[in-house]
Amino acid sequence: MNDRSTSPVLNPLLDFGDLPLFDAITPASVQPAIDELLLAANIALEEATAPDFPNDWSRISRTLDVSTERLSRAWGAVSHLNSVADTPELRAAYNEALPKVTEFWTRLGADERLYDKYKAMDPTKLNPEQAQAHHNAIRGFVLGGAALQGGAKTRFAWLQERQAELGQKFSENALDATDAFALYATPEEMAGVPDDVLQSTAAAAKAEGKTGHKLTLKMPCYLPVMQFAHSSPLREKLYRAYATRASDQASGDAVKFDNAAIMGELLALRHEEARLLGYRHYADVSLVPKMAESPEQVVAFLRDLAVKARPYAEKDLADLREFASKELGQNDPQAWDWPYIGEKLKEARYAFSEQEVKPYFTAPKVLAGLFQIVETLFEVAIRKDQAPVWNPGVEFYRLERSGPKGIELVGQFYLDPAARTGKRGGAWMDDVRARWLRPDTGALQTPVAHLVCNFAEGVNGKPALLTHDDVITLFHEFGHGLHHMLTQVSERDVSGISGVEWDAVELPSQFMENFCWEWDVLKHMTAHVDTGEPLPRDLFDKMLAAKNYQSGLQTLRQVEFSLFDMLLHSQPEPVSSGAEILALQQRVRDEVAVLQPPPYNRTPHTFSHIFAGGYSAGYYSYKWAEVLSADAYAAFEEAAQQSGHSTLDVATGRRYRQAILEAGGSRPAMESFKAFRGREPSIDALLRHQGMA
Repeated sequence: MNDRSTSPVLNPLLDFGDLPLFDAITPASVQPAIDELLLAANIALEEATAPDFPNDWSRISRTLDVSTERLSRAWGAVSHLNSVADTPELRAAYNEALPKVTEFWTRLGADERLYDKYKAMDPTKLNPEQAQAHHNAIRGFVLGGAALQGGAKTRFAWLQERQAELGQKFSENALDATDAFALYATPEEMAGVPDDVLQSTAAAAKAEGKTGHKLTLKMPCYLPVMQFAHSSPLREKLYRAYATRASDQASGDAVKFDNAAIMGELLALRHEEARLLGYRHYADVSLVPKMAESPEQVVAFLRDLAVKARPYAEKDLADLREFASKELGQNDPQAWDWPYIGEKLKEARYAFSEQEVKPYFTAPKVLAGLFQIVETLFEVAIRKDQAPVWNPGVEFYRLERSGPKGIELVGQFYLDPAARTGKRGGAWMDDVRARWLRPDTGALQTPVAHLVCNFAEGVNGKPALLTHDDVITLFHEFGHGLHHMLTQVSERDVSGISGVEWDAVELPSQFMENFCWEWDVLKHMTAHVDTGEPLPRDLFDKMLAAKNYQSGLQTLRQVEFSLFDMLLHSQPEPVSSGAEILALQQRVRDEVAVLQPPPYNRTPHTFSHIFAGGYSAGYYSYKWAEVLSADAYAAFEEAAQQSGHSTLDVATGRRYRQAILEAGGSRPAMESFKAFRGREPSIDALLRHQGMA
């Protein structure tokens, strides 16, 4: 395998025949492949920017885009493996190549010669997809520093490289700090914890030759222990470890993963970048390609939402305090007690617990149910497919549709559902390649996506069991995948999710979550792990009654994160020290939160979305897009009311697919939304869905 991965002819990263050779890529593959692809891309750039090269969209695409797309695909494969199969060797290879790759993209985005070629084009001679891509490209050149001169341009390039390096280090520290922690609990301490978690934690301890239960800070272990373990001291230990990850408050040797200095430097560099481009601060830069018009508009939107949600949040908290005092004898609950109290109140009020529901959601049955919804609503078929993978637990699928020439391939996706060491936490969708009418061959390239989750694995030969929250997460990421795969746009830079405004890109993902609350849908995707019986209707009714349980508190929590992020990036001078960052967070909490965490809590230190994940001055997008998605889903509710059938209305699904999913980034998101709904979005559906109307 090593020979195959380092030979210049057989390097798997240089094979663009079809799908990435994930089973053959090794750390030794990275440097030679990336160096070769960078060389080819640089040659293409020089050719396309030569004085006698025509200012022609198709010619530039055929020369430059083909070369840069290969670099993107190879680097995308390396980045993906770095996220899902991290090893010291791969991390070293990735970090060695990262500055070179960042430098190239920064230089490309700031190339005055290329910028001049694009400016000299006549957009009226382009088709609508090309015209939108051209508009985005011109905007991208300006934000990429192409209009800067001399020392400012050199400094701007260095800022990009340093920010990429710091973002990667932030991510590594968060992962390493999470992986470094282990706590071994006795069976007595684990009283109350669900059986499947007891089995997996006992197996983890046994694998290390230890007795009892091995607890980690990975979500499939951390969350159920916080919700169900009767032992408050055990919950406190876990909470403190989780809340202080990657910070100065971490215990022992783990303090070496402190992200404070990285956060301060990143904020200072972003502020400097904004000033170089002529903006007040980084939030202004972040919003240029988004739907929202200004940071002030976003802050007003968030504060308005906080005011609307606050009475509901205060009622949620009062209910929790009263229950804790009367039923649990706790008159002074601490931060680590709230998840436990919340779960107990939920069980008492709605007579069910997450653990009662979980045995009905086996991973295979949920997946089959999800596929059935997608097949019905969007008129495609999903089939098992073959591809090289990075882990035996990864599955590969294809989407097909009947067309004039028979069965047509629409797109394909990898599904990597399980949590494991060396895989970063959370869930995400990423693209492997985009739909593109290739200018080099004239062939239509079909889109391929990654869908990644972090669910607990099955134990004792049984399938994995998902919580209802896990099911929602799976539907969410699949919504992103559909946006990428169902596009009918053939221009790469605006096909699928490419070119979609960041604060609208969550619309299709959040839209899919709604189906997880529909009985006609849910009953087909449940089967008890032992008996095979579907979810009982009375249990579903209890879940539905509990749907908006603590929605006030949850809304304020999201507003808190979003407002903190926007204010952090819109200060007149950068917030550049850990102490200043925490002080700003405290001001935000004092304004919107009804619950205060302990002083040692260090949430920002693992807030990867804004420090390493592309959501800087953009975390509000989740709430912004929720308004769009709730209103879009209301169209399906209206169709169901008129027909007397379920929300799986094929005619409405077809309109939604054509107006939003198929259009991708080929036009502004507001145009796509209005094409579907016939009007601008309203917040009413969101407040109604969350029980705050």
